[in-house]
Amino acid sequence: MFSITVRDHVMVAHSFRGEVFGPAQRLHGATFVVDATFRRAALDADNIVVDIGLATRELGAVLAEVNYRNLDDEPEFAGVNTSTEFLAQVVADRLAARVHAGALGEGARGLAGITVTLTESHVAWASYERAL
Repeated sequence: MFSITVRDHVMVAHSFRGEVFGPAQRLHGATFVVDATFRRAALDADNIVVDIGLATRELGAVLAEVNYRNLDDEPEFAGVNTSTEFLAQVVADRLAARVHAGALGEGARGLAGITVTLTESHVAWASYERAL
């Protein structure tokens, strides 16, 4: 399996509901380093997994939708604990939709999957992996 990874970052504010979250129940900020890994079994006709420039652009566009926002105020996240794991899935699903829409080029239609990792500190991160 071949893969390429592109990286960006996002800054959000949010809070959580539930005692399991302790002090994170209060409004707080988070800065995540976001890695998006694209996988395929065989290289495309250009001998690449996916165009790195297009992958970088589309990851940035997905992150721009939530960057510098209080997720508690966003209608799409109403009543949801926007955990690191949950946000990794949101980013992966939005990237998958862009792949299916052709935003990463026709060659990207041969991708097998995407993994998105959100790193919240040097000691903690979460990932979500999905097939395409």
